[in-house]
Amino acid sequence: MHLEIEPVPSSFRKAIPHDVLNLAFGSVFTDHMFTMQYSGGIWHSAKIEPYHPLLIDPAALVLHYGQGIFEGLKAYRRGERIFLFRPRMNLERMNRSAERMVMPQINSDFVLSSLEQLLTIEKEWIPTQNGTSLYIRPTMIATEPKLGVKPSDDYLFFILLSPVGPYFKEGFRPVGIYVADQHVRAAEGGTGQAKTIGNYAASLLASTIAKQAGYSQVLWLDAKERRYLEEVGTMNIFVVFDDEIVTPPLRGTILPGITRDSVLTLLKHWGYTATERLLSIEEVLDGLTSGKIKEIFGCGTAAIIAPVGRLHYQDKTYTIASESIGPLSQRLFDELTGIQCGERDDPFGWVRVVNESG
Repeated sequence: MHLEIEPVPSSFRKAIPHDVLNLAFGSVFTDHMFTMQYSGGIWHSAKIEPYHPLLIDPAALVLHYGQGIFEGLKAYRRGERIFLFRPRMNLERMNRSAERMVMPQINSDFVLSSLEQLLTIEKEWIPTQNGTSLYIRPTMIATEPKLGVKPSDDYLFFILLSPVGPYFKEGFRPVGIYVADQHVRAAEGGTGQAKTIGNYAASLLASTIAKQAGYSQVLWLDAKERRYLEEVGTMNIFVVFDDEIVTPPLRGTILPGITRDSVLTLLKHWGYTATERLLSIEEVLDGLTSGKIKEIFGCGTAAIIAPVGRLHYQDKTYTIASESIGPLSQRLFDELTGIQCGERDDPFGWVRVVNESG
């Protein structure tokens, strides 16, 4: 497929923000975006073009039945070099989400090549300060205008770029987590493992309740027993016991995070006992009370590593590690951010340097 490039005239380009650390996450967008369309059973009309509002029919299926998926990854820049962290895993996960939502597959090679060209054009938008990056949001939506419930025949795929600082206003400091026991995110056999828009809409009520109570995120429990830890709203969760590090298993109800996979790889590489197993809220509360739990942290593309300082469950608040950053959380944050920015050795081949092979 041919990629058409329509640059924004220099006189119409936006001012690039310099104080990225104080920007609200995902609130400012670059001059260009990537788009391509699907109809007649093929992808076509691939373009890098000026950022613009979308024009879709009011009857577009995404608006009525939620057939939409997305991804999130980041680009980093040090000097003239631009780095991507495990981008193929994001595109592979997007194709798995597409399969679950009965949407067409994308050609990962073509999309990755187009993304690299987009990043090259927008290089000056990639901030270089520690703690900053260019957030990348690939998205696919159903655009066929039809009110019958069916998979769409037409789709729009696009990529947006946004310079960002830390996801949480706290930055890399312990956050408070609200355990939801009245609402659930996903059930086995559902769409929990897909990064689909409906999952996030369904999370908003519990997230609002958590924020009103002074907590940054919701920790979801399983839908059947409302007992076993699943994931945090934008992150996977890890619990550091004195003899093992535990994260909930992938049972089709939580997102298979790229950062989660990276953390597990690093922990095993460092010689820790890292286990994927069911972890009940009772075991967590007992571990906090007894001191057996040393740290809890979340991990995801947006936050990278987020230490948890407080856990709220059924009207009671539990403090973790005196609300300080645990040594393992710090080590993981330093290692991952160092690898992502090209400042530390990358023994796993995770980093892709834009416009270089590999």
